Amino acid sequence: MQCKSIDLDLIAYEEAWQLQADLAAQIAAGTHPPSLLLLEHPHTFTFGRQGDIKNLLWNESEQAQRGITTHWVDRGGDVTYHGPGQLVGYPLLHLGKPVTGRSHIPTADYVGFVRKLEESLILALLHLGLAAGQIPGLTGVWVQPDLASRCPRCKPQDRLKPAKIAAIGVKVDTNGISRHGFALNVDPDMSYWDGIIACGLVDHPIVSLADLLIPAPDMQTVKSAVKKAFAEIFDVTFI
Repeated sequence: MQCKSIDLDLIAYEEAWQLQADLAAQIAAGTHPPSLLLLEHPHTFTFGRQGDIKNLLWNESEQAQRGITTHWVDRGGDVTYHGPGQLVGYPLLHLGKPVTGRSHIPTADYVGFVRKLEESLILALLHLGLAAGQIPGLTGVWVQPDLASRCPRCKPQDRLKPAKIAAIGVKVDTNGISRHGFALNVDPDMSYWDGIIACGLVDHPIVSLADLLIPAPDMQTVKSAVKKAFAEIFDVTFI
């Protein structure tokens, strides 16, 4: 399958959300190829369909001072953070048949899609020199405690637990096109995670590539590794 890679650099969350909708409609109509959007967002908190406002720890004043916008969106999962230095990927792919009759959900392997996104990031991180993996029952990409213990800013008790380095939250629209995707922490300002209970998980630290690799790879190097791994796992050719 051919897939178009679209590099957008830094783009506002609302603009990227609308772009996904526009491109998904074109892909469903056959006038645009399946695509992978790679980008960064300004400081943003997003809540998915399982979002709980209790997991937002900063009040409106603190959010304004930090320059954060907050959005409730239609992906899966709870709350997460996006910001400069974090690589966000939005794969817009055909995953299922369009809705017909009384059905409200396209037929698609949603869980399998999420697992393949995780596998893509795990392979990309391996190309970058970092071992990561999956945890049964938890979505995302994780670094085991022996590696997470390298994180200089993590609390001592957190260095004994697996740490999350990438979050995933997706949806499939009524035409069977995937939207939203993954967020990989490359070198963001990690203090922004203090404003939320990420994904509603109290006991799991969050880390970045910059916490674990010295020197940290630059964003373009990470994008290249992600594209290479994505192409292999999803069996696509980028155009």
